[in-house]
Amino acid sequence: MRASRLLSLLLLLQTRGRMTAEQLADELEVSVRTIYRDVDALSAAGVPVYGDAGHDGGYQLLGGYRTRLTGLTGPEAETLFLSGLPGPAAELGLGNVLAAATLKLRAALPASLRESSDRLSERFYLDAPGWYRTSADTRFLPMVASAVWERRVIRMRYRRWKEPTEVERTIEPHGLVLKAGTWYVAARCDGTFRTYRVDQITDAQAGDESFAPAPDFELQTYWHRYLADFQERLHTGYALIAISPGGAQRMRGLLPAAVVTAVLDAGTVLPGGWIQATVPIESQSQALADFLRLGADLEVLGPDDLRAEAAQACAAMARLYGAGDAGGDSP
Repeated sequence: MRASRLLSLLLLLQTRGRMTAEQLADELEVSVRTIYRDVDALSAAGVPVYGDAGHDGGYQLLGGYRTRLTGLTGPEAETLFLSGLPGPAAELGLGNVLAAATLKLRAALPASLRESSDRLSERFYLDAPGWYRTSADTRFLPMVASAVWERRVIRMRYRRWKEPTEVERTIEPHGLVLKAGTWYVAARCDGTFRTYRVDQITDAQAGDESFAPAPDFELQTYWHRYLADFQERLHTGYALIAISPGGAQRMRGLLPAAVVTAVLDAGTVLPGGWIQATVPIESQSQALADFLRLGADLEVLGPDDLRAEAAQACAAMARLYGAGDAGGDSP
């Protein structure tokens, strides 16, 4: 266990440069005192690690020192082969680079690890995009990725859902995120960070001028905060519904995930097996479209205006098919 931690400490200093004892302790989830002992152990083993005191101090390796010891275990090597995403890499213009790197990694592995990694590649394949997803327009993705890497300003025309539907923007791209098969660029525009879908860029050109990234920007933190804010903005109200036992069996894939979660986590089972629950909705029109997917297995109980809209929709369908009034068997 300690040998693995010493290797991790060495690789952290090699890849990140100067780090304080507190930063190393947080990264390795140990005490600062343990870090002091581990640094002494590395020094005793001949690793040229030294520390500077003071506010700007910390530990670092002597310039130019690098270890060739990677310490790859079997599961770690297998995970590297599983994590290679040829589709997204190709979209970024890195398909050939990824293929070459994979070949080099495979050649460098011991025979036992190479065989297990080959078995993993043969038996597992990660296809990230969801079903029924049309091919996204990623023609500007390599240019956006290059601008992210080189910190170059982008001037673009962007298509959005509200009026005006097409706008011109000058952005400072800070990072790219692949979410459910769709690429997003996190960028600063007029001093404010926004998120843009790459496939909604209709025209773009990277400028010659560079920009200084925001000093406190961290892509993963920004993305998680963006997702949380998006969920809060998405759900603007609530509805009270009752769903039959059969509907509860079929609701996954037919109802939004937030609705399914509310039914399963906070629903009340009624006589006859129906489940009553208060669920979040994006809008009444969207909620009505979602709820009608379950037909007679879901009843809208409230709010009153949404229930009235559901009744009107059901009556219109009954007239369309020439059916008379029929009583339901919901609670």
